[in-house]
Amino acid sequence: MAPSAITAATTPPHGIKTAALTASAVYHQIEAQSGLRPLDASKLIFTPTTTPMSVPAKGDAEAYISSQCSDHMITAVWKRETGWESPELKPYGNLSLAPTASVLHYATECFEGMKVYRGYDKKLRLFRPEANCARMLISATRIALPAFEPSELEKLILALLEVDGVKWLPKTGDFLYLRPTMIGSAPGLGVATPREATLFVIMTFMPSLNKEGGLRLLASQNGVRAWPGGFGFAKVGANYGPSLMATGEARARGYDQVLWLLNGQVTEAGASNFFIVWKTKAGNMQLVTAPLGNKIILDGITRRSIIQLAKERLSDELELVERDFTMDDIVEAVNEGRIVEAFAAGTAYFVAPISAINYNDQDLDMPMYEGDSGKYTAILKTWLMNIMYGKENHPWGVVVKEKQ
Repeated sequence: MAPSAITAATTPPHGIKTAALTASAVYHQIEAQSGLRPLDASKLIFTPTTTPMSVPAKGDAEAYISSQCSDHMITAVWKRETGWESPELKPYGNLSLAPTASVLHYATECFEGMKVYRGYDKKLRLFRPEANCARMLISATRIALPAFEPSELEKLILALLEVDGVKWLPKTGDFLYLRPTMIGSAPGLGVATPREATLFVIMTFMPSLNKEGGLRLLASQNGVRAWPGGFGFAKVGANYGPSLMATGEARARGYDQVLWLLNGQVTEAGASNFFIVWKTKAGNMQLVTAPLGNKIILDGITRRSIIQLAKERLSDELELVERDFTMDDIVEAVNEGRIVEAFAAGTAYFVAPISAINYNDQDLDMPMYEGDSGKYTAILKTWLMNIMYGKENHPWGVVVKEKQ
């Protein structure tokens, strides 16, 4: 594999930071595959389905439990001795795994979450797909899964959309969810680097997670999601399973998500990045979010897009600050009337206003603009939606060529 993948993953335009993995560590992962077959989208084998599925109507149950996938999927297998086999675009179906597969015992699994949008100009668009593919390289190498050229994964995703986009996403203003995933698939127990990996890409329905009245968060008191030197920055399955118990408890108590703390320090809201707008004691307006340098939060694509838009378009009104801050800082700002608004940002929840945060058994109300959103939450959300659905011509909106 060419070392160019290093540049693709760690420098602009992708802007991905490697966090706990240095650029040289990623380089060594790629160099270890020198002489092996690289992931090559030009070798894609296409086997069309002979049993096409029906597209569920809007509102059908399948669309609300994310169980209905499109007709086809992408798969590619990597083996330590030979490298990547030719990828396949084939009918959607189950995977075959041995009970001793590495992923089932040692959590050798990473994934990406992406959406594809049917624009108001009838065109199909992805939002910054190169950034997702580059981030997946970082996640894969963090858990000893094989490296790949991010641009080749992007080509495979586009190939799936070219085939299934017209049928499965016909209506303007709608979206579907894409899930590129890689797992350690070789049979055999033993804590070791996987000898085989399977990459696959599926496309499914996902309900809108917009919540009327804003999200209510329960600040974590006894658990943590991630810690310095760990893998909180990587999109790996091991980050998510252990958080489900706390999320379930939060919902049982009437809250939507957990606001994860680390020694009182605010990190993420559920699986989303957290932003707050407040006035400093000097009266300056700030948009504040946790930094990437401590390696405990995900380098969210929506997060980075919000930061860039805020710097470009709101610098006269807001100072963008990436820094550590605590729940005690938020409590102080609430008590002094300095909170302007708060929101969560990520692929699933998109840009979601936050109406309350429970901390130490007390609900802290977050102001809402005109009752349903903060002012800047609404502005940033609208700007992003305009790019995603083609109302604004922007390089982040990548148009997909479709087969009619």
